Amino acid sequence: MSVGSPIERIWPAPVTGALTDPQLTALYGRADHPHLRVNFVASADGAVTLDGYSAGLSGEPDKRVFGLLRMLCDGLLVAAGTLRHEGYRAVRLSAERRAWRRERGLAEFPTLVVVSGSLDLDPAQACFADAPVRPLVLTRSGAEAPTGLTEVADLLRYGDERVDLAAGLAELRRRGLGQVLCEGGPHLFGALTAADLVDELCLTVAPLLAGAGPGRITAGDGSVPRRLPLRHVLAAGDGTLMLRYARDPGDPPPAGAAPPA
Repeated sequence: MSVGSPIERIWPAPVTGALTDPQLTALYGRADHPHLRVNFVASADGAVTLDGYSAGLSGEPDKRVFGLLRMLCDGLLVAAGTLRHEGYRAVRLSAERRAWRRERGLAEFPTLVVVSGSLDLDPAQACFADAPVRPLVLTRSGAEAPTGLTEVADLLRYGDERVDLAAGLAELRRRGLGQVLCEGGPHLFGALTAADLVDELCLTVAPLLAGAGPGRITAGDGSVPRRLPLRHVLAAGDGTLMLRYARDPGDPPPAGAAPPA
């Protein structure tokens, strides 16, 4: 069934009528190979936040797809700064979505994976203290954990000066988290792009102009441009666009890029 503002597919093959949740789920789906999907929302003029938070850009259609993408993933990857700033709570799913996962042999809840080079994390934050599945923290070798963090999360140490994302992602896959969804922030997205680890970008474009000030959905050091073919375009009744870009599994990495883990 569909709720709220209807969502229709307008490209590549238009689908008349509102898409149901099962139809949306099938459009996004789970890859049959290890896969890193990135999900962001931006304004029509490219802003990643409104009044300092991404929530100001996210309407009902975006929230609907956001929830389905969480249902589809094994691991939910987020940078520590985004976790703190956006006030992440425990990653939980509705009874219906948990049942969908059980029917497919998946764990009831995805595992939260936090990337933090400094381990500036609060063990009492709900995303840790109230987590239905013990979270993982990707960090570097010399970072010192705050008191209580190891009681609520497992630390995975890769890299010395900075977190080695390729090695960390390989470890997640070794642990069975083959389908990873990254929700940001921009510096993590930039680092994943630089390491050529991004397989897919789901981008919601909100129908508004944020004006000058906010940054883009990606940040950090420059990297090699990468072609990412458009797979579908969805349009909601309120004017929101949802774009899905994904590369072919057999595509070779571009010259100068690090190979995928």
